[in-house]
Amino acid sequence: MGPGMSSDTKTPKSTDGYSSVPIASFVEEFTASVGCDKRLYKYDIMGSIAHVRMLAHVGIISQDECHAIVSGLQAIQDQIEDDKFTWSNVLEDVHMNIESQLIKRIGTVGKKVHTGRSRNDQVATDMRLYLRDEIDTISSMLCRVMTALLAVAEREADTIMPGFTHLQTAQPITFGHHMMAWFEMLFRDGERLLECRRRVNVMPLGAAALAGTSYPIDRAYTARLLGFDAIAENSLDAVSDRDFAIEFSACAALIMMHLSRFSEELVLWASQQFDFIQLDSVFCTGSSIMPQKKNPDVPELVRGKAGRVYGHLMALLTLMKGQALAYNKDNQEDKEPLFDTADTVKACLRVYAEMVQALELNRDRLREGASRGLATATELADYLVRKGVPFRDAHTIVGDVVRYALDEGKDLLELPLDQLRQFSKQIEQDVYRILSLEGAVAAHDHLGGTAPSQVRAAIARAHKRLEALGHGQPHRPA
Repeated sequence: MGPGMSSDTKTPKSTDGYSSVPIASFVEEFTASVGCDKRLYKYDIMGSIAHVRMLAHVGIISQDECHAIVSGLQAIQDQIEDDKFTWSNVLEDVHMNIESQLIKRIGTVGKKVHTGRSRNDQVATDMRLYLRDEIDTISSMLCRVMTALLAVAEREADTIMPGFTHLQTAQPITFGHHMMAWFEMLFRDGERLLECRRRVNVMPLGAAALAGTSYPIDRAYTARLLGFDAIAENSLDAVSDRDFAIEFSACAALIMMHLSRFSEELVLWASQQFDFIQLDSVFCTGSSIMPQKKNPDVPELVRGKAGRVYGHLMALLTLMKGQALAYNKDNQEDKEPLFDTADTVKACLRVYAEMVQALELNRDRLREGASRGLATATELADYLVRKGVPFRDAHTIVGDVVRYALDEGKDLLELPLDQLRQFSKQIEQDVYRILSLEGAVAAHDHLGGTAPSQVRAAIARAHKRLEALGHGQPHRPA
């Protein structure tokens, strides 16, 4: 017995094949993955049923044997879902737990379930089936958030607010236009998930341990039963690839980055210093000692969870970076980060869909914010350009006007015409149309601009794009 080893040992597992050396219980516990991967049970059983039906289809097992195995697996799934299944670390993982129970239920014929496959291609198949479902769920939840954003954008297409750069008041925009910016970010996330799903939906089953199998299997038949769009072309790659998990995690990290940015704005806007919005109390908590506080805990927590998902992406990249072909035990560590990434994104999208729908705006405060900082200065420069003044000269002139207005403590709209004309004789009475907040916003009347008419047109297009995305059609710009 080596130094530091426990005398607590066990006999070899029936699946060990090679070793007759007893395994210490702490090693058994260390190498077991069933505590995590048992959540794949549905996909493991789905893959096994398709596999044995294929075996019967090509004549490797009989139809009676296939029926017995399928019935046994379905009974085991019912047992698991009724919480009557006993999971064992001794059997190491979800695959052997289910196979062992199958053999107990139906006898020797159950041992044929593993003909022509390995746990290597089995787990890769399970994970792809799992992730395919998770992507579909997350895509649907993304659509819910985007639908909520479109509803708010439509309602607030005319509501004026300050647009910022460097968190400084830059130009007036509409709240609807701002919501549409978030829509565009999440829409790209939806497209990325759609592309990711296409690469996830490739079947590794049939690659066996790493070299394929000598049995006359029909992989195309199995793929049709499982709804895979394609079959992995190389058996070595099929069992060792985790690109699909990394790509999904990268998509998830981008979703969380967008939600985190949105959360930062909601936290700022809900503060007394901005006072642009009111978050529903359902998404806030109070302070343990300051009774006046209404803390925006939900957006803060979403912002914090972004780092959690980033960490999982880095974990998966690091896990794979040093692995020679083909399968290695390292890959047992791929599931926890993948599962938690999917769970975290779903939880955040669920609360966001509800939180966006419940947003209440302080419209007067938003308008007041847009009135500060001489936000229509750029409109004045553009006005001068339209009058024939070169842009750089116009920029200099408006800079002088801005300094004068600041000294006078007035907004540009409050300066009399004779004072404005001191800086440029091209300024005429019509300047006041574009110096008003409504005029400045309406002037940006082009595709992608903040004019209310353009916001409404963008919303109409967005509904059609969202419908196409929901049918699996990525957006292709004209």
